[in-house]
Amino acid sequence: MTIGSLLNIRDLSVTFRQGGHETKAVDHVSFSLERGKTLALVGESGSGKSISALSIVRLLPPGAIASGEALFDGENMLTIKDDRLRAIRGAGITMVFQEPMTSLNPLHTIERQIAEILELHGMRGEDAVRNRVVELLGEVGIPDPQARLSAYPHQLSGGQRQRVMIAMALANKPDLLIADEPTTALDVTVQAQILALLERLQKTYGMAMLFITHDLRLVRRFADTVCVMQQGRIVEQGEVGEVFTSPQHPYTKALLTAEPKGAPIVEDTQAPVVASAEQLRVWFPIRRGFMRRIVGHVKAVDGVTLSVREGATVGVVGESGSGKTTLALAMLRLIRSEGPIVFLGERIDGKSVDAMRPLRRDMQIVFQDPYGSLSPRMSVAEIVAEGLTVQRPELTLNQRRDIVARALQETGLDPSTMDRYPHEFSGGQRQRIAIARAIVLEPKFVVLDEPTSALDMSVQAQIIDLLRDLQRRRSLAYLFISHDLRVVKALAAHLIVMRYGKVVEEGPASQVFSEPKSEYTRALFAAAFRNEAEPIPGNSVAGK
Repeated sequence: MTIGSLLNIRDLSVTFRQGGHETKAVDHVSFSLERGKTLALVGESGSGKSISALSIVRLLPPGAIASGEALFDGENMLTIKDDRLRAIRGAGITMVFQEPMTSLNPLHTIERQIAEILELHGMRGEDAVRNRVVELLGEVGIPDPQARLSAYPHQLSGGQRQRVMIAMALANKPDLLIADEPTTALDVTVQAQILALLERLQKTYGMAMLFITHDLRLVRRFADTVCVMQQGRIVEQGEVGEVFTSPQHPYTKALLTAEPKGAPIVEDTQAPVVASAEQLRVWFPIRRGFMRRIVGHVKAVDGVTLSVREGATVGVVGESGSGKTTLALAMLRLIRSEGPIVFLGERIDGKSVDAMRPLRRDMQIVFQDPYGSLSPRMSVAEIVAEGLTVQRPELTLNQRRDIVARALQETGLDPSTMDRYPHEFSGGQRQRIAIARAIVLEPKFVVLDEPTSALDMSVQAQIIDLLRDLQRRRSLAYLFISHDLRVVKALAAHLIVMRYGKVVEEGPASQVFSEPKSEYTRALFAAAFRNEAEPIPGNSVAGK
């Protein structure tokens, strides 16, 4: 046991038992974490990072059996009694998860959810609880916290929801905070704000932090020590500077070099325009009062003009709420908009649902979350063939399966797996299934809405290579939406920067990246491309 350590994990193993089969997800893992320090667990999806963390607070799913020791302040969390475990959860150890919308109760106000944590651990008195909730919201940077008490999760931005999760985690001043991918779903500027907030609060409370991530750039800037996990085992651990400067294990070396590479396909300015819009507007009415009169509008997309040529990629970047996804949905005629939209030389903004149906085979979309965009009740064959069933009803079952097999093979998947279900595949494989579903109809135009943000960096690189290869072979036109500017740089030939529904800058991607003209663009790039060897301002690493 390390002297002065708050958390000591010794020979931790986690085995899943199902249907007579055993799978070892964590295999004899050992590490320690000192008070006030940050330890990062890194590795690809399925490496055992989150399972190791969930073991500490005994939140493993049914069928999982943990062995070894997880000593928190000298107590073995794997064997203590349930009442003691409940006392430690939410007070001694707290967690912040990746996606706040799935962690927050959509039916309860922000005040109710934070107050519940305080009351469970002994705080009494309505006024005292409310004052503490307001104090916590203020600490995590929620503007006008008093006015936000009655807000529901859906009324907050992604960054604000994550701040609420952090407020809940810090409500009882824990000794250990487990942060499981707390910034993955956030854009780069909000990500930097959340990390700086965690660092500041860590110093304020003097707490230790177990930071789980697949983004090694964040580890370099944020953690004191790092454990690299592969297939349930720790293959390397040590001080961040040492591991990053002189990695010893081949897997660590591979992770450190894994990032999207290569250049985007050069845009042919003589190629036909596949999709375009002129002065496109999407305004959502704001209704108030008993009669629900319109008192204003949310200008989600406000006068945007763009065109996407055959075989080229237009990247759209900006913070959450800038209108990126709304713009894409309008281009696909999935939401109402104003302004001309031309697809394959034909105006489609006035077309009915029935008139649009034949055009749907030529326009497809790949969503951000490969977990949520695939039906768990359908096999891969059924998922990929669904569009064929609607658009090409003349095909027989065997013909559909042959086309599905070719699409899977083209996206790097084994056609023999088509009768399996989504839960049997990794995150990267699921995203390949989503891409296969999009290309199976041989579309001309594909919207890629954050298709790599939920994936590990090594898998991101593979998906970008796949998308570039498909584009080259099929002359696909891409509208690529992302908050990860490194990914955009590797794929997009033309770049549009959006803020508050408007285009603040656009042009050839190489030009915008090298000489951004807008102050907002420069700030966005600074947050994304900060010198990776340089810690976040105020980071504990800087003080060493």
